[in-house]
Amino acid sequence: MVEKATTVEEYLGALDPARRAELERIRALVRQLVPEVEETMSYGMPTLMYKNRALVYFTASKKHMSFYPSSWAIRELEDQLTDHRTTEHSVHFTLATPLADDLISDLVRVHRREIDAAES
Repeated sequence: MVEKATTVEEYLGALDPARRAELERIRALVRQLVPEVEETMSYGMPTLMYKNRALVYFTASKKHMSFYPSSWAIRELEDQLTDHRTTEHSVHFTLATPLADDLISDLVRVHRREIDAAES
C-alpha cells in the first residue's frame, strides 16, 4: 500500500518488486491497447486517462491488487470474471491469481467503447 504518491512512478516505486512488476505489466498492456492514454494520479491511484476520462485505475493493497476498468465493463464481462473477486467498480487479483492479458484487453476495450459512445 502506497501513501500520498504524487506520480505514477512514485507510486510504483514504493511497491515491492513483484507487485510493481505486475502493475507495470498491466500499465504497459493498457498503453499498448490505447497509446493515447495519459497518466496521472486520481483518488490516490495510478490512473490512465482517455479523452479526459479515467479509462482504468490500478492499485496495490496489503492482501490484493485491484484493477478498475468501469462498472459497465465489469457487468458486461462478469462471466469472464468468475475467478476473481469483484466489486461494482473493481476486479481484485493477487500474484497467485493475476489478470490474464486477454481479460484486461476485453475490459479496456469495453470501457473505451463506452467512452467513445458518450462522445457521439
